This record gives sequence, C-alpha cells and structure tokens, in this order.
Amino acid sequence: MTTLVLPLILADAIAAEDPATRFIRLLTVFLLAMWVGFEVITKVPQRLHTPLTSGSNAISGITAVGAIVVAGALTSGVGTVLGFLAMVLAMINVVGGFVVTHRMLAMFQPRKK
Repeated sequence: MTTLVLPLILADAIAAEDPATRFIRLLTVFLLAMWVGFEVITKVPQRLHTPLTSGSNAISGITAVGAIVVAGALTSGVGTVLGFLAMVLAMINVVGGFVVTHRMLAMFQPRKK
C-alpha cells in the first residue's frame, strides 16, 4: 500500500513547489551535470576522443526524438518554436557525428591508385 501512496505524495510535493525553488533545483542539477560531463570528457585519452565523440553525437538521436515529442505536444507557439529549434540542433549534432565517423573511417581505407 505504501508503494502506491509514496509516488502520489512526491507528485503533490513537486507540484506544490515554489517556482523559484524549482528553478534553483533544476539549475543545480544542470550545473552539476555540466561539471561531471566536463570532468569525464577531460579524462578521456586523445586517441579515444574522436570515436567517443562521434558515437555520443550519434546517440544524440534520442534527444532529437525527445525534441520532436515536445514540439508536437506543446500547444503554445513559443514552446513549439523552442521544440523545433531543439530538434534542429539535435539533428545537426547527429549528422555531425556521422560525418566525423565517416571521415575517421576513411583514414583507415587503403588508398586507390
């Protein structure tokens, strides 16, 4: 019984949260994620950096799908425009990842004479 009630209590607590408090909480999570990401990226050896970057850019397709869902679900004009902008930026990242991967793999192909 308590496992069913606990999510409802947490949902009520989040819904009743002050907008300023919510903004500070979300900003804190965002800044911590940026810091952890920076620390992880700087520890990657240079030889592995390009393959990992191209792979993570390809995984960015998940972000593109999320942006499409957000752009389609929102009814306000500003939300739709921001969702569309997020989709465009995510797709640029995906295409860039594939271009980098293609160029990297082309370096290992034998030269044609």
